Amino acid sequence: MSRIPHTLCSLSDYEAEAERHLPPDVWAYISGSSMDGLTKRRNASAYDQCLLQSRVLVEGLGQGGCQTQLFGRSLKSPLLIAPLAYQRLVHPMGEIATVQAALAQGVGFCLSTLSSTSIEAVSEAASDSCRWFQLYCQPDLNETLHLIDRAEQADFQALIVTVDAPFNGVRHDEQRAGFRLPADVSAVNLNHLPKPRAGDSVFECWMKTAPTWKTIGLILEHTHLPVILKGVMHPEDALKAVDLGVSGIIVSNHGGRVLDTQPASLEVLPLMRQVLPEGFPILMDGGIRRGSDIFKAIALGADAVLLGRYVLYALAVAGPLGVAHILRVLRDELEATMALCGCASLADVSTACLFDFPGTFSNNRGLE
Repeated sequence: MSRIPHTLCSLSDYEAEAERHLPPDVWAYISGSSMDGLTKRRNASAYDQCLLQSRVLVEGLGQGGCQTQLFGRSLKSPLLIAPLAYQRLVHPMGEIATVQAALAQGVGFCLSTLSSTSIEAVSEAASDSCRWFQLYCQPDLNETLHLIDRAEQADFQALIVTVDAPFNGVRHDEQRAGFRLPADVSAVNLNHLPKPRAGDSVFECWMKTAPTWKTIGLILEHTHLPVILKGVMHPEDALKAVDLGVSGIIVSNHGGRVLDTQPASLEVLPLMRQVLPEGFPILMDGGIRRGSDIFKAIALGADAVLLGRYVLYALAVAGPLGVAHILRVLRDELEATMALCGCASLADVSTACLFDFPGTFSNNRGLE
C-alpha cells in the first residue's frame, strides 16, 4: 500500500478494517481476551469516564511539544510499541515492519520473547531505534540468562520482564475459532528449546517452574540493563520491586488476556504514583485508543504508555506505513489535547487537567 486511504483516520478505523483482512482464527487470537472479556472492556471504558478540563487563552503554547526521555533515550512522544508476539501472523515483514515504523516516528519499540523474527535481525533492521527486549522467563534459568545475553549483544537498551503471565489466560475466543500457529510462524528465538512439560493441572504444568522474586533478583545480578517489571497491579508488589532494585514498572493487566475482572490499568495508576518514590518511572498499557487517552494516563501518573493490539491491526491493513500512521495519529491527537487543555509540555499535564464531578471519574479514585 503506497498511501493510506482517507477512510482510515483513527485507530478504531484500522480495527474495523483489520477484521475484514484477517482470517477469523487470527482475528480471534489478536482481538480476544480472557474468559468474558470484562477486563478488556473496562480498560477502554475507564478512559471514557475520565473527563478533560479545557483551558483558554493560555500564553506560551507556541513552543509546546510532547517529547520526553526514558532511560536516557529521547522520544518524540511518551509512547512505545508494546511487546507483541508472532507479528508475521499479520504481515510478512512482521517485527521488522514495526521497529522501522517506530524509528521513523521517534517512539520506542519492545520486542517480544515470542517474536517471529530473531533478536539480531530486529536490531540490524533499526540500529538507531529505542528498543527494549521483553523477557518471558524460561523454565531453565540458563536459557533465560542466554536470552538476556543475546539482547545485550544486540544493543537492546532495557529489559522488560513480564511477571503477570506465567501461562496464557483462559481464552475462549481462540478456543472457539480453533486458532493454531501456521507452520511458517513460530517463536524463532525459542525454537531450540523443548516443548513445555505436560501436566494434569495448572499448578503441575506451569507453576512448578514459574518465576518468583528470587528469579528477578538473579536477573538483576546478571544484567547491566535497566530492568522493568511488566504486569504490576498491586502496590505491595510495586514497592517490593523498588526494594529489590528494579528500574521501573509497567502497570498492566495484559490487555485483559490473562485474568478477567481485574480493574483497569488506568484505575490502578494513581495509587501506584502515590505509593512509589517520586521520579520512579511508571509506564502503563491497556485500552489506549486516542492521544487523549495518553494525556489522561500522563495526568494520572504515567511517564509513558505502551500500545498493543492496534499496532497489529495497522500492520495487517497497511504494513509498516499503517503502523507509522497510527503512531503519528496518536501524537497529533495528544498534542491537540495538550494545547486545548493549556499544556505546553508533558510536565504541565496533571490531575488539574481532569474534570472532577460527582458521578464521573474522580481524580482521587483508588487513593481513599
